[in-house]
Amino acid sequence: MNTIIFGPNGSGKGTQGTQLRKKYPQMAHIESGAIFREHTKNGTELGKKAQAYMDRGDLVPDEITIPMILDTLRQKGGQGWLLDGFPRNPAQAEKLWQALQAAGLKLDYVVEIQLARRLAQDRILGRRICANDPNHPNNVFIEGVKPVDGRCRICGGEISARADDLNEQAVSKRHDIYYDGQVGTLAAVAYFKKIADQGQTGYIELDGSGEIEEVGKKLLEKLA
Repeated sequence: MNTIIFGPNGSGKGTQGTQLRKKYPQMAHIESGAIFREHTKNGTELGKKAQAYMDRGDLVPDEITIPMILDTLRQKGGQGWLLDGFPRNPAQAEKLWQALQAAGLKLDYVVEIQLARRLAQDRILGRRICANDPNHPNNVFIEGVKPVDGRCRICGGEISARADDLNEQAVSKRHDIYYDGQVGTLAAVAYFKKIADQGQTGYIELDGSGEIEEVGKKLLEKLA
């Protein structure tokens, strides 16, 4: 099963991705940032081209990014994949869709986790990362997943906050990109909704304001 997942920072997208991989253990989690790191670390041709842009402080163009993603999907996604963190705007959405079709890679589902911006921001500011497993949900502002005695509620491990999670300005910038329905990520979401309306892929909308287990249960039900 091949899936793209959308959701603002703070929506629980990573946690739900983990839930998906529990049901589909052969599914590869393809995260856009990790793709860049892997290609540049391994010194691939695409990685070298991307590094040149990054060294200048420029954004890596889609003509390099999308081939990187397709290469990773082919190599790691033989038993299905979950693409997370890309596309981020409608132009990338259109180019990715065209590239998937040209490569003969089927897209089975697009998942959108919806969450009000203010709630998403509060969740990020309260998010705490477990040293043993970053996907263990801990949040000082959410009942049911609050840390216990200052430690991970699941395994008791040490927890900490990412510096960028505590920077409200940085959080706001990330959300500016996601919630922009004209040229941002929500516009990319709208592009795939049209693709789904044409019957070319499945589309799943989830209310991300509920408890993590509830959202995950609904996701798995809709995929059944």
